[in-house]
Amino acid sequence: MRLIKSLFASMLCTGLAVVGSTAQEELMFPIGEGNFNWESYQEFSEMDLSGETISVFGPWLNQDKVFVDSVIAYFEAATGANVEYSGSDSFEQQIVIDTEAGSPPNIAVFPQPGLAKDLASKGLLVPLDGAIGDWVKENYAAGQSWVDLGTYPDENGENQLYGFFYKVDVKSLVWYVPENFEDAGYEVPTTMEELKALSDQIVADGETPWCIGLGSGGATGWPATDWVEDLMLRTQTPEVYDAWVDNSMKFNDPIVVSTIDEFGSFARNEDYVSGGSAAVASTDFRDSPKGMFTSPPQCYLHRQASFIPAFFPEGTEVGVDADFFYFPAFAGKDLGTPVLGGGTLFAITSDSPGTRAFIDFLSTPIAHEIWMAQSGFLTPHKGVNPDVYTDATLRNLNEILLGATTFRFDGSDLMPGPIGAGVFWTGMVDYVGGKEAQEVADEIQATWDAL
Repeated sequence: MRLIKSLFASMLCTGLAVVGSTAQEELMFPIGEGNFNWESYQEFSEMDLSGETISVFGPWLNQDKVFVDSVIAYFEAATGANVEYSGSDSFEQQIVIDTEAGSPPNIAVFPQPGLAKDLASKGLLVPLDGAIGDWVKENYAAGQSWVDLGTYPDENGENQLYGFFYKVDVKSLVWYVPENFEDAGYEVPTTMEELKALSDQIVADGETPWCIGLGSGGATGWPATDWVEDLMLRTQTPEVYDAWVDNSMKFNDPIVVSTIDEFGSFARNEDYVSGGSAAVASTDFRDSPKGMFTSPPQCYLHRQASFIPAFFPEGTEVGVDADFFYFPAFAGKDLGTPVLGGGTLFAITSDSPGTRAFIDFLSTPIAHEIWMAQSGFLTPHKGVNPDVYTDATLRNLNEILLGATTFRFDGSDLMPGPIGAGVFWTGMVDYVGGKEAQEVADEIQATWDAL
């Protein structure tokens, strides 16, 4: 459960650097063709890093490795550098071993900030150029959020920017069946107030608005933590969210308790949930959206991340048979449009000129667009061309990301394992089963205090 300075303005011209025919053949898209921002490639074609090797270690395997290699190929073709990417499904353990042994790669790709923060505190990461932070603030949607998420105390306790985010995921989504909405005359809500009003209207019409399932084997309960995190971002400032995640605001603070009860206004409302609240904990999250596709519908709404279509009935076409909208913010609160999600960050673990150049390359539109044009890539980069997407679903997901004023990682992933992947999960199961929010929060905080 666990996703620079402004360099380039030169125009593509006949002076585009010549790359060897072999390199050209390895590139996914011909240079100079299509809707790509080739101007940003041109800048790097003027850089000569011939003979330099840059090692990159990350979590991507299989098809994702193919995608990242296709992006790397453009940096190599432009600069003459050799970039060696290797992936591992035990990345988080191996990167600790390698950095502590003094044999790290040049760049590590972290699946989430927690481990990067830990290594930075031990002096095992290299700070990025300060100008990169200014670039991110200006050129990423919710730019300050991305700077905050990549900034950690060094071994002396002083904050430094270490992480550059690249490839992001979105969780703040509500799924629905357009035909069901059309038949009932419902409109997609754009505020939390409208979403609640729609839920009440569905009940008034004799139907059930929500399908919610928390079942997930040994990880049962995690879908509820996503609900609570999304609602925390919609009722409190990002600073309060951060304080909750690192426990500088206690888990049993009245703010947290009220947010859990906000989740309960959906999940413990007998009229709101298919099967009633008793079914919430016992329904597997993979099965829970299926009620939207029955005739008549067992529910009309399902809040879940972008991966959930994998569990829709076979043959379901997203954008036709099912669609999504942004899990909206409250109009009555001045909190913008927060988005909950995840993503990967690049950090330097062994410095070199080529390593710095590669981090700079990640700021270019072309470094994002090459992966965007293939599959499974979302980015907060405001300078990319969304027309390179061949998948309308990804394009629409990216619009949500680009509309964010605040972005925060899944809070449970950033909490200590016994909390975020332990008592927070089980506590939410207890809560939907009838235990009071204050009692659940007290028990979670007691576990945190005992760590």
